[in-house]
Amino acid sequence: MAVHDEKIDLQTPLISISNKNDPETTERFTRDEIVTEAKKQLFLAGPMMFVNLLLSLVQTISVMFVGHVGELALSGASMATSFASVTGFSLLVGMACALDTYCGQAYGAKQYHMLGVHMQRAMIVLLLVSIPLACTWATAGDILQLLGQDPAIAAEAGIYARYMIPSIFPFALLQCQFRFLQTQNNVVPMMLTSGFTTMLHIPICWVLISKFGLGSKGAALANGISYWTNDLFLALYITLSPSCKKTWTGFSKEAMQNVSKFIWLAVPSAIMVCLEIWSYEIMVIVSGLLPNPTLETSVLSISLNTNGMIYMIPLGLGSAISVRVANALGAGRPKEARLAVSMATFMVAIESVVAVVVIILGRNVWGYCFSNEENVVSYVSEMMLLIAVVNLVDGLLSVLNGIARGCGWQKIGAIVNLASFYVIGIPLGVYLAFVLHLGGKGLWTGIIAAVFAQTIFLSIITIRTNWDAEAKKATARIFDSTIPEVAE
Repeated sequence: MAVHDEKIDLQTPLISISNKNDPETTERFTRDEIVTEAKKQLFLAGPMMFVNLLLSLVQTISVMFVGHVGELALSGASMATSFASVTGFSLLVGMACALDTYCGQAYGAKQYHMLGVHMQRAMIVLLLVSIPLACTWATAGDILQLLGQDPAIAAEAGIYARYMIPSIFPFALLQCQFRFLQTQNNVVPMMLTSGFTTMLHIPICWVLISKFGLGSKGAALANGISYWTNDLFLALYITLSPSCKKTWTGFSKEAMQNVSKFIWLAVPSAIMVCLEIWSYEIMVIVSGLLPNPTLETSVLSISLNTNGMIYMIPLGLGSAISVRVANALGAGRPKEARLAVSMATFMVAIESVVAVVVIILGRNVWGYCFSNEENVVSYVSEMMLLIAVVNLVDGLLSVLNGIARGCGWQKIGAIVNLASFYVIGIPLGVYLAFVLHLGGKGLWTGIIAAVFAQTIFLSIITIRTNWDAEAKKATARIFDSTIPEVAE
């Protein structure tokens, strides 16, 4: 009965798709359309930049605190954070990205109550997935030793990972809440709650590490406390705020229906995200096999954390374009989707230039945020030049990934990432690091090659996109029906 009711509700007419929006026409966008679209994207991207940056800062702040405990503690915490990202966080983020498609297109089609249903489905699935992931974290130390890591670093990482287990469940819920709100263009509450919990995270770390004497264990526990705090605030907002009245109508049995369809998109979505994130973290693990593993692991982890923090800024534009494209396609407005893509590309190009300048100017002092060791600071300074190179295209890549999520291209994205990172990037990085003896710089060069390849592949796909066909596919997805493929 629940399935039948859902299908009846989905028969609400969508905004019709106009045939005049043929991608082959030379129709130009008006100045008012361009200005309006820019304002909409900036309204979404600005808060999302802060949300992404603040969320990444939670784990980074913990690692910073541990870095002042000792070099071994820093290496262990860095490796544990990488292990947690590879075996847990990345999978949850990837699966939650399916909501970018489902919730975004449903909101554009004015199927408001379905946003709450989709979010509940995602929460159920992600919480169940978190259970085996938590078990994996409990054995992190043994797994890392089996992978050939230094026994002392692996043991330290195992302890840190076990104390991070309480953070995986609230992190899963948080990803669902974020996408539920952002796809309905309601991003300010996310920025406020993330800002408050990140500021609160600093004294929590200090109390647990210094006052309670828990050391790195306290830093790991602080992550879970901060994530749960953010979850609670957002749950209260979603439940009580009038702005979510249409999209959150309470718990529904519909959430238990069509779970397999959510999984059908969530799995390739997870693969798409994981293949990229895993490649970065694999480099950290591989760095433990280099000469002087303590230094190499620490510096490469610092470099990846730094790159991740910088990437949060263009990721805001990526989140914005995902919402704008999904909303436009769900509403049956392919012309609006094309305009959104053009504007996002222009804005992220400007951001990339600014990011590169800031990285180069601050490269000699950034290492002191993580360590007082001169050899670490000097090595970080050298790596920052490579980070600047990768950020030349990382911004555009974030937008291309957002377009893919908004359109539901997760399967295509998974194939592109597999080729870019595992056929090109990782083999090249390993060759440069171990055969040509370039160490961490060689590993990072492989990442640069992969990012450039990924950007080229996704750019070609986006340029050749038939937006009218994508709008029709979005309609089919919302109506839970199938339509013939439209010839390109």
